[in-house]
Amino acid sequence: MTEVTIRYGRIKGDSPHLCAAPSGPFRQMGTVPFYSLALAALLALVAGTAPAQEPAGPDPALENALVQSIAGAEKSVVAIARVHREQPGDSVRLEFRPDLFGSQVTPTDPNFIPNEYGTGVIVDSRGLILTAAHVLGDENDSYYITTSERRVYRAWIKASDPRSDLAVLGIDGSDRDDASAAKLNLTPIRLGNAASLRKGQIVVTLGNPYAIARDGQASAGWGIVSNLGRKTPPAREADPGSEPLLQRYGGLIQTDARLHLGASGGPLLNLKGEMVGLCVSTVAMAGFESPAGYAIPVDDMFRRVLDVLKQGREAEYGYLGIHPYNLKPAQAAQLHDRDLQGIQIRIEPYSPAAQAKLRDDDIITTVNGRPIYEPDGLVLEVGRLPVESVVKLGVFRDDKVQTIDVVLSKFPVRGRKIVTVRADAWRGMRVDYASAFLEADQPLRLTDEAVVVMDVDPNTPAAQSGVKKGMLISQVDGRAVRTPRDFQAAIAEKSGAVQLKLVVSDPSSSLLVVPP
Repeated sequence: MTEVTIRYGRIKGDSPHLCAAPSGPFRQMGTVPFYSLALAALLALVAGTAPAQEPAGPDPALENALVQSIAGAEKSVVAIARVHREQPGDSVRLEFRPDLFGSQVTPTDPNFIPNEYGTGVIVDSRGLILTAAHVLGDENDSYYITTSERRVYRAWIKASDPRSDLAVLGIDGSDRDDASAAKLNLTPIRLGNAASLRKGQIVVTLGNPYAIARDGQASAGWGIVSNLGRKTPPAREADPGSEPLLQRYGGLIQTDARLHLGASGGPLLNLKGEMVGLCVSTVAMAGFESPAGYAIPVDDMFRRVLDVLKQGREAEYGYLGIHPYNLKPAQAAQLHDRDLQGIQIRIEPYSPAAQAKLRDDDIITTVNGRPIYEPDGLVLEVGRLPVESVVKLGVFRDDKVQTIDVVLSKFPVRGRKIVTVRADAWRGMRVDYASAFLEADQPLRLTDEAVVVMDVDPNTPAAQSGVKKGMLISQVDGRAVRTPRDFQAAIAEKSGAVQLKLVVSDPSSSLLVVPP
């Protein structure tokens, strides 16, 4: 056995180090084995006398808060099954899966496994369910919801809005009296306030991932608020100018809680059990290894749109009429020296911005007091506001900042809108803001001096008098009309024939008379 003696030596830099030499006073004792045994004995003694350490468990207060949050909200969460109804010409025959005995399993059967699924939350005890609009399919699909009591109901789309990605389903017979609604035993979810959220705050998710909660027993998850005011990535094949989602421009809650396929439409909860967001799971795209977890925040716009959709009506958004773009570096530096920021704009003719005397190359620094750092921020802040609201713009012009008030018109929402309660027709015709008209085959010059005909019912006085979709009406019996509100005031209490003045290039065809 080789023996070593430990002594100090020096290496360059004069740093002390340990070195070994094959000699020493303990040649006969076997130096290395002796010290090894001594060290082992010392460690055994310490281990025998130190108290055993129990592994740290979860914080009881946090664990209880999570349990209570889930227990208080899960009865308001439902599983949604989407079933495609077979139509003539379908390339694939879709059938319900048979059970072990060969019988067809229908969507109301507990053993039914849907091919398409999602999550929803109860927002009215009469049978109204909120979900994400992208959970919905086409007009040939049927919907079934399963409650936490394992009851299955057929449902229908009451209203859907592609701008907010919100939709409301109604249980069959949801227009019920109080006694009938009480028998459903549905508990609406409690709404919180997303404005109070902070990064790092603990949140809870409830949903139906991969349809494993199809029996109505929502699956729970938890995580933290990773970030706020996030943007969802646009569809790769989409035209940037045709993006309908307002969340494309920001405003989303980002969470590290896992939101798998089917979790869209479920609630994002705070530890009080209040819904502070509606989960939207962005399916993994090329270049991303897993779905991203987002939630639409429960804020003023969310509540406004939800109230409208619960009525079956169309959700409306403000329109300013500008094209925003980033500042040049020299302009940005000039603003920075003044502790300002902003974006530059171009004005759409005949728009609310033009009517308010905004100019091309104006720099917008704030919207209702909120600083604007990029074009998307301006689109988001204005897009949250309702039609006819007054927006206060901070405008940097002529080397100074001034405030300009603009009354918003109506934004032309692209995408699939579902409305079951339409505005009342007057003699078979309905009008709207000219800015809201959006038809690819009918180009329309914007105007701030007329309303546009949105649709005309057949075999009505308006249709018989020659009124057509897309026509611009500037006067009713000589009274100027610029908004739908003006039009309704002008035709109020009219019982006889009414003369409409149109905006046309040929003055000889500018008048139409609509009989009663």
